[in-house]
Amino acid sequence: MSRRASILATGSHVPARILSNEDLEKIVDTSDEWIVSRTGIKTRHISGPGEYTSVLASRAAANTLAAAGLAATEIDILIVATVSAEMTMPSCACLVQKELGAIKAFAFDINAACSGFIYGLSVAEKYILANPQLKVMVIGAETLSTRVNWQDRNTCVLFGDAAGAVLLGSSDQGDGIVAEKLFSDGTLYNLLYMDGAQSLNPALRNEEFEGSLIKMVGRDVFKYAVNAMENAVRAVLAQAGVAIDEVRLVVPHQANIRIINKLTQKLGVDPEKVYINVTKYGNTSAATIPLALDEANREGRLQSGDYVILCAFGGGFTWGATLIKWQ
Repeated sequence: MSRRASILATGSHVPARILSNEDLEKIVDTSDEWIVSRTGIKTRHISGPGEYTSVLASRAAANTLAAAGLAATEIDILIVATVSAEMTMPSCACLVQKELGAIKAFAFDINAACSGFIYGLSVAEKYILANPQLKVMVIGAETLSTRVNWQDRNTCVLFGDAAGAVLLGSSDQGDGIVAEKLFSDGTLYNLLYMDGAQSLNPALRNEEFEGSLIKMVGRDVFKYAVNAMENAVRAVLAQAGVAIDEVRLVVPHQANIRIINKLTQKLGVDPEKVYINVTKYGNTSAATIPLALDEANREGRLQSGDYVILCAFGGGFTWGATLIKWQ
């Protein structure tokens, strides 16, 4: 059999604090009915003191290592997908490396918004195929509570904080990443974006700067997200020669329930095969897929030989899909 990059273990971590829709009713003009009917979200986890993105990522990685029975010193490469790291430099991945004691790894971040985790899987796969001895940790981690306008009811109800991770290594047993398709379209960036820090160079100063906040044209994003993820899933299945009926579990980006339901309908997949946890966590961007994958794994939803589809869509625009044969 051909060699593939295989997921050896999964892990995740969420902050203890839970922010309910009823809590949001006290700080913004909204209601539980309004939020649930439009997003499906009932609660989200919000970081407390000291729970920075790198801390959530480190805890998810530590849980993954524990599941794999490996030490941090056995990690060769450490990749963190995030748009909400607490520092611009050093990378979140370097902070995670320090926290874990992964002294033999080299570490870097990926910014592909909500698609960051599957972009990270793609990068990890290439390293492992080039050198089968490598062990690569890929983490999706976000503290989006630091990047939302808490007076904007259209966005603040959507996002939460979390981290999820996988450890990848080489396999020649037929399991692992079977196929992938990644895409981007920078011409549509203004439909979903987040400004960086205000410029200290007067010539490059943004006079309309409102803060480093998530801004989104929700209706347009909905339309593009559904179509893009459907096309990506169909493309990756065609590439692998696998039918949708052969897929045991679809793990989509957990943006909101209407996007997931529409995607499920367009793909013609049994809803029982679609993993959904957006109700509990909201949209945690790059963390949604690894968080859901770890939950599905711990719940016994994934068995050896199962085909699993991951698909995501995020700011950039970025999107894509990955087909995995479970170990």
